[in-house]
Order: sequence, then structure tokens, then C-alpha cells
Amino acid sequence: MRWTGPLLGLACMNDRLKLRTFLPGRLAERLANRFRLTASEDGSTLIEFAVTLPVMFMLLFMFMELCLIFYTHDMISEVAREGTRYAMVRGGSCPNSTTPTCKVNSAQVNAYVNSIGWPNLGGGTMTVNTQYSDAANESVGSTVQVTVTYVFNITMPFVPRSAITMTSTSKMYIIQ
Repeated sequence: MRWTGPLLGLACMNDRLKLRTFLPGRLAERLANRFRLTASEDGSTLIEFAVTLPVMFMLLFMFMELCLIFYTHDMISEVAREGTRYAMVRGGSCPNSTTPTCKVNSAQVNAYVNSIGWPNLGGGTMTVNTQYSDAANESVGSTVQVTVTYVFNITMPFVPRSAITMTSTSKMYIIQ
């Protein structure tokens, strides 16, 4: 490794300074001490670790938050499907011995979906909306649609958005 200082009188080869003859003696020694390269790298690993550790932790926690977002979206999709299944088998013509009719309305489907009890790891709020395709409300052959809206609160620093709104919709025919 060859390094030349700002003055042409200094040259360094393998961390040993060699002085050229055209500089005065005392000035050459001072300049040699000033531009001397040190071979010691003590503490550089600690500095590199201190710089990279926060970045690594930030990436780790961002990855965990992203996994929670995907998990939450999967869970609201499943909850919407469960609500639609609940409504499709409890249509207008499903009598049995204990209950002559098992019709459910939108409010009952919404209450069922809210009571499923899926783990809310994101800590957000869920809103359920149930709609039937015709005015007869629960007639066989009509469709029922359950829409679940979830507001996922982002807890990561340095992220410009504070919440993500996710929506999942499920639609099925009433069979009973």
C-alpha cells in the first residue's frame, strides 16, 4: 500500500514513513508524525456492530409486522367465509323438531361473526356487514354477502402510515 501525503516530501510504504531529502529535518519529522497511518484496528468491530445492530433489529421487527399483516388478512378472510356459511345454511326453509324455522337476519350473522373469537394479534377493530341479494331477505337461491373490514394499527417507527384498512368479502347462495 502506497500513500503520499499532501506534501510531496512524504511517502508511506507498509506503514513506515520515508522522508525525502528536500524538507528541513524538524519540519519533516512533525509532518511525518501528523500523517502517519496507524495499523491498529482496535474497536472497529464494536463500531460496526453498533451501527448494524439497530438496522438488523428494525428489519426483524418490520418482518414480524408484515407477517402479522398477512396473518390478519388471512383471518378476516376466514371469518367472512364462516359468516357466509353460517347464513347460507340458515335460510328460509330449514325447519327441524326444536325450531320450526331457523331464519337468521343480518344482525344475527354480524353477531355470530363478531363472536367467532379469532385471535386479534394486530389489536385493531373489526366491522362486519351482511347483505342479502333480494328483499325477501333469506329466500333459498338468493345470495348472502358478508364483508369484514379490519383496521390494522401499525406500531413500527419511521412508517408514514399509522393504520392499514383491510377488507375481505365472501358471497354464497343460500341452500336451505
